[in-house]
Amino acid sequence: MTNGGKKIVIAGAGSIGCYAGGCLALARRQVILLARPRIEAALRQGGLRVGDLEGRDRLVKPDALGITVDPAAALRQADVILVTVKSGATPEMAALIKAHARPDAVVVSLQNGVDNADRLRAGLEQQTVLAGMVPFNVVQSPDGELPLRVHRASDGKVMIEDGLAGLLDVASFLNVEGLAVETHGDMKAVLWGKLLMNLNNALVALSDLPLARELADRRWRLILAGQIDEALRAMKASGIEPARIAGLRPALLPKLLRLPDWVFRLLARRMLAIDPEARSSMWDDLRRGRPTEIVELQGAVLSLAERTGTPAPLLKSVTALVRAAEAARLGPPGLTPEQVLPPGGPRSA
Repeated sequence: MTNGGKKIVIAGAGSIGCYAGGCLALARRQVILLARPRIEAALRQGGLRVGDLEGRDRLVKPDALGITVDPAAALRQADVILVTVKSGATPEMAALIKAHARPDAVVVSLQNGVDNADRLRAGLEQQTVLAGMVPFNVVQSPDGELPLRVHRASDGKVMIEDGLAGLLDVASFLNVEGLAVETHGDMKAVLWGKLLMNLNNALVALSDLPLARELADRRWRLILAGQIDEALRAMKASGIEPARIAGLRPALLPKLLRLPDWVFRLLARRMLAIDPEARSSMWDDLRRGRPTEIVELQGAVLSLAERTGTPAPLLKSVTALVRAAEAARLGPPGLTPEQVLPPGGPRSA
């Protein structure tokens, strides 16, 4: 398969999907955004403004994008389908792809969590499905602002599963300015490594703080370190070896997080290379009154912990607080670190 004329469908054009789609469209790839009506209306009216941490600020005009709310109209044209819906919508998206996409379409999961590619494969017998990982945050402009703006607020390369002999070189096809993409031979390890850092999504949501401010506060880092400790014990008991995170062995990450603030700032510059406006997708879900991905993040580790008999009181506490915030539908609750800790939580190094 050659790259000429291949069409990319963004199946779930939210923040990550619009950012990826915008970068690809700016690189003259043929892109179709499958979006909610709110996003479709904004894109048709004002186009898409794509920014990033490196200072790029580019505009994609409406006529440079294919935009639709009709899954059949989008998916039947797709050569590559980038699945960027929330994890809870994965079975529904798999059913839509099965119903409407061609058998030779390549499906790439660019979602949080560790098992979305497997869930897609379970529903798709004909299409090739690849696991993928997005390492960065994307911030979307407030509702009503035109053009719709998506801003990549941290760095990192997208990784997708290796081993597509004889088919479209998906990684090269997707690797464009502003969206660096490479392959990896062990996506299971990559996804579990990413999940360790994604345990912080809930803390950003519960604190109602920007990510940079939350990570700069040792009290919140102690809670993140405690969650990671519980996760690493559950993973070890399950025979799972997560990949390195920002160049660090996972076992060293809690030690780094527990350092005093001034030492952490010196040693964790790469981790703190974050736009001041960056939040987390879970924070945005609470803000919009939507279900979060707590089941796919903390919940994935809790499932391991339950199967192996590994204690995880901090993960349970964080999960319960996010569930309560979901039920209240009042937005991010703005809790303090002390309100998040269970009895006997990580109050010191």
